[in-house]
Parts: sequence; C-alpha cells; structure tokens
Amino acid sequence: MTNDIWVFNGEKSTFPSGVFIDLREAEDWISKHQLTGILTLYPVGIGLYDWAIKERLFIPKSDEQLKPKFIQRFSSACLQHHHYLDGVCETRNTDDN
Repeated sequence: MTNDIWVFNGEKSTFPSGVFIDLREAEDWISKHQLTGILTLYPVGIGLYDWAIKERLFIPKSDEQLKPKFIQRFSSACLQHHHYLDGVCETRNTDDN
C-alpha cells in the first residue's frame, strides 16, 4: 500500500484527469497524450490541511484559517510537483524520481 499518490490536473481543469501510484507510469501517460498541466504527489489517508500542519509546513494564524471555507480550499506549494507542457516536463531532470 502506498502513502502517496500522483495526481494530474490538466491546464484549466476543475478536476484531476489522472491518478497514479508510479511516477513513470504518470509521465508515460502525460507524454503519450502530450498533456499540459501539473502532476502533484499527494499524501493518502490525510487531508492536505492536516498534513501541512502535521509536517509543520503551515500554522493557522487566524480564526478564519480554522474554518471549513478555508480548509476545503487549502493547497500547499510544499507538495512535490512537476509542470508539463505538451507532454514534456519543464521542471525537473528526467533522471529524478
């Protein structure tokens, strides 16, 4: 069982268009279809808001940051992610894992 999963969001998409356990599998699919978007590694079994607090990457600083409206829209640039343009990764060396 994995503790992380790769999620691909295409450019201007509202919802993910692919979910993968393996980075290479995700990149093969992105390349095959010449997709543009972001591939992000998400933790499994924990909300991103709670994960960021647990990892000490985020500390709520106001009452607003404790409310559902904030939590349901929470995202973090601290997640490992890669940007793709027409199926080619623009943000990392292909030897990285």
